[in-house]
Amino acid sequence: QVQLVESGGGSVQAGRSLRLSCAASGSSNVMAWFRQAPGKEREGVAAIYTVGGSTWVDDSLKGRFTISQDNAKNTVYLQMNSLKPEDTAMYYCAADLRREAELVGRHFVAQLYKAWGQGTQVTVSS
Repeated sequence: QVQLVESGGGSVQAGRSLRLSCAASGSSNVMAWFRQAPGKEREGVAAIYTVGGSTWVDDSLKGRFTISQDNAKNTVYLQMNSLKPEDTAMYYCAADLRREAELVGRHFVAQLYKAWGQGTQVTVSS
């Protein structure tokens, strides 16, 4: 099973940027970022299909968040710009072997992902 290690979290002021990294050991067809704030459910942030490279970003985050990959490093990135206090959460990387045709748009359904990282905390202060 693929192992995932996230990095890049931290504490920043509103309006600043952060880039999260998720290094994978092993193969996957889809990788995604989820986040979970205290007292809230885990929610999908962005997903990328490693073959073909199609990307998806939650509608509410489009324009601020971008997902990308470096195939040579087997790493996926989440670029977060213009951060807001409401972006404060634990951010998790997830991966699965399902292909885009199998997920049929369900790339933000957390229960479908087999592999998870330990999470990296992002805290945005006003």
